Amino acid sequence: MSQNNIAVLIDGDNIPSANVKEMMEEIAKYGNPTIKRIYGDWTRPGLTKWKNLLLENAITPIQQYGYTTGKNATDSAMIIDAMDILYSNRVNGFCRVSSDSDFTRLATRLREAGMLVIGMGEKKTPEPFIVACDRFIYIEILRSESEEKVEKVSKSKSNVDKITNRVINLIASSIRDVSDDDGWAFLGDVGGLIQKKQPNFDSRNYGFDKLTPLIQSTGKFEIEQRETSKSKHKLIFVKNMEKGVGKRS
Repeated sequence: MSQNNIAVLIDGDNIPSANVKEMMEEIAKYGNPTIKRIYGDWTRPGLTKWKNLLLENAITPIQQYGYTTGKNATDSAMIIDAMDILYSNRVNGFCRVSSDSDFTRLATRLREAGMLVIGMGEKKTPEPFIVACDRFIYIEILRSESEEKVEKVSKSKSNVDKITNRVINLIASSIRDVSDDDGWAFLGDVGGLIQKKQPNFDSRNYGFDKLTPLIQSTGKFEIEQRETSKSKHKLIFVKNMEKGVGKRS
């Protein structure tokens, strides 16, 4: 597991509290959440549901009054704290939990400083904030996984995005970009490049836990497992099946 120390800053004004446990479990995949803060006006009834979850998830509430109508004081407080944390040198990554595009410039600034920036929000999140992050995770996907564990049934098709030609071309072009002379590419390199090209790409958006079964389901790619003397696990390589797939039109 990554040894990144991550500051988790949650916008309590526009993020639902229902899946906070799943959110924290997802963040833990990328490092150790050493700082966990949630911002909002805790005198407002809209944040009542969050209050019962803060202690059990060790999240520190930050009170921010809305001093002026039409101004988001919570956003300003989060931005100021993020810069203070950046210059404290206590973390090497941030997770911004928000569906608000107002944090786009902040995400860009943190990445300029060499920070890992993970975004997490609902599917209504504007594109500028998504592409400003190294990776962006939709809360709806975590919600679907949680429901699946409880009900022990397959994901509802209504929660799964369709694998379009655009997705197939993204995979195919990424394979081509990192492939050897024979057209084969290590799946780990392919996945990493896809993430750089499209931060919100996630196999779970399409109903698959991993990239391998997603690729298999399309019927457009060859997959090969190779043994290596340096690892007990087999390495997975992929290749474009059709020469035209992934080429720019």
